[in-house]
Amino acid sequence: MHHDEIYLIDLWRLLTRQWRGFAVALLAVVALAVAYAFLAKPRYEATAWVQVGQVGTAPAGQDPRPEPFQRVLDRLQTRSFQDEVTQSAGLAANSPEARGYRASLKAEPSFYAGLIKLSVRAASPEQARRLVLATVERLQAIHGQLLAEPLAQARARLDEVQADLRTATAERDGLQQAAGKDGVAGQGNAVAAGLLLANKDTEVRELRNARSDLAARMSANYTFATSMPWPIYQPDHPVAPNRVLILGVGLLGGLGLGLFVAVALDARRRAAQPMRG
Repeated sequence: MHHDEIYLIDLWRLLTRQWRGFAVALLAVVALAVAYAFLAKPRYEATAWVQVGQVGTAPAGQDPRPEPFQRVLDRLQTRSFQDEVTQSAGLAANSPEARGYRASLKAEPSFYAGLIKLSVRAASPEQARRLVLATVERLQAIHGQLLAEPLAQARARLDEVQADLRTATAERDGLQQAAGKDGVAGQGNAVAAGLLLANKDTEVRELRNARSDLAARMSANYTFATSMPWPIYQPDHPVAPNRVLILGVGLLGGLGLGLFVAVALDARRRAAQPMRG
């Protein structure tokens, strides 16, 4: 503890001798931080949560989404996808706004919830909102194309099951009527008719269960398009530059640089003293 006190006293004496160099370095860094904090162009952010679509009738073990979750994340980071988004938003591919979009686009996955958080920064709130919305709409268009065939197959399968159910129900009703006539006539083929009617009842029940299962899997809980479950979130203030953080970092950097300059100047002074002697 005694050595620490001596070191602090020596450091204080050093700073009092070289206070001008310390102050110049500190003020220079702080001035640069203040200039950047108040002169840098503000950046606004818009955030959207995306729910990747799916078809609930996919076979067991097969991903119900139009493409694997990780592939969706990889697609969002490709230059071709980003160029399509900026083009749909009316921006040239090499414009500063398009470059800013590509640099600021972030996709943060939530694998458990099946959601992707998209955030985009731009020079104005309107542009940030337009770009994040264009990103979602482009992804919706791609997934809509990929989901079109599985949805068509699922609807065709449901129509087929419903048609088979109508046919089986009509045949069962006919067998019931025939069984009633045979019973009145004298029990001729009662056993065979009863077995046939029982088989037809089983077929009708199975078709009804299949129809109910398909209808449930095609409901909005299991089959849905890529969408935003919540509205776009957009703060009413710029997210950058963070002036408090910049000024804090500038102050710490100025103190460090000022201390370094003071130590360097004092070392040079001590090195020059023997030469004068």
